[in-house]
Amino acid sequence: MIYLSQVLGKPIYDAEGEKVAVIRDVVVRYGDEDYPPVIGLVARYRRRDFFVPWARIANFGESGARLNTDILDLRPFTRREGEVLLAKDVLDKQLIDVNGKRVVRVNDVQLIEVANQWLVTGADVGIHGFLRRLLPTGVYPNRPVEVIDWADVGYLATDTPTAVVQLKKSKDKLSRLHPFEIAQLAESLSPIHRTEIVESLDDEIAAETLEEMSTENQVRILEEIDEERAADILQEMSPDDAADVLEEMDEEKAKELFELMEEEEKEDVAELMSFEKDTAGGLMTTEFVVLPKNLTVAQAIAKLREMAKTPNMIYYLYVVEEENSWKLSGVISLRSLILADPTLPLEQVMRKSFQYVHPDTPAEEAARKIAEYNLLALPVVDELGEINGIITVDDAMEILLPKSLKNRLPKLFG
Repeated sequence: MIYLSQVLGKPIYDAEGEKVAVIRDVVVRYGDEDYPPVIGLVARYRRRDFFVPWARIANFGESGARLNTDILDLRPFTRREGEVLLAKDVLDKQLIDVNGKRVVRVNDVQLIEVANQWLVTGADVGIHGFLRRLLPTGVYPNRPVEVIDWADVGYLATDTPTAVVQLKKSKDKLSRLHPFEIAQLAESLSPIHRTEIVESLDDEIAAETLEEMSTENQVRILEEIDEERAADILQEMSPDDAADVLEEMDEEKAKELFELMEEEEKEDVAELMSFEKDTAGGLMTTEFVVLPKNLTVAQAIAKLREMAKTPNMIYYLYVVEEENSWKLSGVISLRSLILADPTLPLEQVMRKSFQYVHPDTPAEEAARKIAEYNLLALPVVDELGEINGIITVDDAMEILLPKSLKNRLPKLFG
């Protein structure tokens, strides 16, 4: 095992033992492997950088490298697709440690030889790695190293465009985290890297991750990525979140993305955008479940199972007068439905007396009602008695809680 800092600047000898260059950088191929293999060195000779392929290297270690040939190709080094330079692209860059759920700085890179092949196996993120680079060998204090297994590197914030091949591998690793965690980590990085992370995720996870970010960052990310992709992600977001972010965008850009959305999602978002932002209508979402009151409990449960798409969190079910009606008759919690006699109609097990607000009720008043009655969701009902949407507890708490606690909402209610 060696560290990158121990080989940078070390000599390269030819087959006869004559020094011909020094090690400028170590080149690895970044693909599907958890541990990228070293494929060659960037050598420097008289201010000229050239590539030495691994097939021409007989020995490699702390003392430098020895070639198995006297023939050198001195053409200037040119990076190829999928190649990452450890010193230029990795050293001093930030990365996401998926296992530790944190963003850290790479102070050194660990390399291990396995079956005659050198692999990148870890990132030293401790003070030991930093001192190893600054001080002569043996001078720095003997402290425990803090090395992150490279298999747990979810994202490397490199500035090199060709190194974004890493995102193909990052996608699966980052998806192991909760969207709130991905959002928190991404917001610790620069805007360009934040965008790359969201862009690398599946549409559904990307949407959930965006929902955990500030509206300002949502707007910036969706404006920077491909329009078709941005529209796909918007469609996966909750209608109320999608409406909020479109309202904050440049009008022309918002119109372009809105027109690219599917008709069903466009209708939901357009409906929400028609309400003032500081009202219950502007705070509500149209993701809720309605069931006609003539269904039995057993039929209602069966209908829930057959639904192609349901809200992420079903707190309550809203009982309407009849099929294809929006006239609200009652409310029943999912728990009460499951525990009820399966033969009884919903009309007999629902709560006919329930709290609700009108679309033009001030948002703060609606939020206070949710808090006062200890509700998980509150229906928004118009003057005709029809349900327009619901306000969920997390959206209500964003209004009522101090700003310092807002970022903790996903941990409290998620």
